[in-house]
Amino acid sequence: MLVALGFLMVATFMALIMTKRMTPLLALIIVPTVFGLFAGAGLGLGDMVMDAVKSMSGTAALLMFAIMYFGIMIDVGLFDKLVDGILKLVGNDPAKVVMGTAVLTGLISLDGDGSTTFIVVTAALLPIYHRLGMSPVVLTCVAGLTNGTLNIVPWGGPTARAAAALHVDASEIFVPMIPALAVGLIVVFGFAWTMGVSERKRLQREDPLRWGPGSVMTEGTGGTGGTSGSRKTPAGGRGVALLDKVAVRGDGTESATMDGTVLDPTRPTLRPKLFWFNLSMTVAIFVLLIADVLPLSYLFMIGTAVALLVNFPKISDQAKMISSHASSVIAVVSMVLAAAVLTGVLSGTGMVDAMSTWLVDVIPTTMGPYLAILTGIISIPATFFMSNDAFYFGILPVLTEAGAHYGIGAVDMARASITGQPVHMQSPLVPAILLLVSMSKVDLGDHHKKVLWRAAIVAIVMLAVGVLTGAIGIG
Repeated sequence: MLVALGFLMVATFMALIMTKRMTPLLALIIVPTVFGLFAGAGLGLGDMVMDAVKSMSGTAALLMFAIMYFGIMIDVGLFDKLVDGILKLVGNDPAKVVMGTAVLTGLISLDGDGSTTFIVVTAALLPIYHRLGMSPVVLTCVAGLTNGTLNIVPWGGPTARAAAALHVDASEIFVPMIPALAVGLIVVFGFAWTMGVSERKRLQREDPLRWGPGSVMTEGTGGTGGTSGSRKTPAGGRGVALLDKVAVRGDGTESATMDGTVLDPTRPTLRPKLFWFNLSMTVAIFVLLIADVLPLSYLFMIGTAVALLVNFPKISDQAKMISSHASSVIAVVSMVLAAAVLTGVLSGTGMVDAMSTWLVDVIPTTMGPYLAILTGIISIPATFFMSNDAFYFGILPVLTEAGAHYGIGAVDMARASITGQPVHMQSPLVPAILLLVSMSKVDLGDHHKKVLWRAAIVAIVMLAVGVLTGAIGIG
């Protein structure tokens, strides 16, 4: 009964948000409440949900102050040079912009924290997507795929949990999986390129005056009919359109590329004289983040306070800066706290435990020698439907114990278990993905339609390469 209710609850939630019958925020609250009542929780639902809210309060605080901190850094101009550099590399070509998204996300994902990665990526690239007329769903898809694939780094959560649950060394899990990770990233970059080319063709089809052959926006993009250098570059010959901070419209008018965006070069919040201070402080925060010497939420609290004090000494300016980021904070934190309803009901009613036991019981004994492969396959949906903690500390030890009877080592099971992370990172139970879609103003259902099947392919490819290279053994 609990197994059926658990899977039906998650399926109902997914159906409602993907068909846009209900917003994710409402679905996260209403659907678990209804199914919790069906499960017989009654008035005990309140305690279940509040216990989950308490456990997620640290995450909510982290996201709240991380959004404020990076928002302030965007306002004062810390990332302007980064965006300029990206523009010079990718030019006007949507395909190159999408590839740049994958590369930038991959580099920042090495810190092991999805939230800060998505904040920086959206801050740097979302204005470019908007200015070119590209779909922000492509940004969330590529960023989510890249970050999910790199989520298996040993200092990341899944590998550390698998190591702790099975009492093996994290590096012993990760190092043999490097070939699988490399191939997974190649597949991600392949998806990024095809989505970029698709965006380029869509723009050419929908706005031929701006993107057609020979137009300013297609010069130097390759394969679009334009010939680089065939048109006189504006403003002193520093480059075409975006490289020159000028967008040429179909009607012949021009406007500053970043005008009206968070990276408007004339915004009054710019603090160029404090650039090196802000950069040093941000680098210091990342160093402390990796060193894990302070709780992340407290680290960003301090960073936000210092950033406001130094960049905006006047109390009135501080109040304006805080209020200017209130909408972003509310959108993300409310989603995280709403997700606590789903996780609270799943764990409080015993649905997670029942689902875990059922998954183990349905595996036929004849499939025992292939239990590591099955674990990898199971990890794809399981880590989407439940938290990493529930899977790695609940399901994985039981599967590993069963695998030991067939001569499958714990480290093989651990390696297989982390291959589902590209799909896991798209789960509404992951605060970072809620942050990404909220900051990009993308509907979670639209994100899932584009990303889930691609993430599943990446996960399966990583599992297959792990088996072929011998990193994941067969009994």
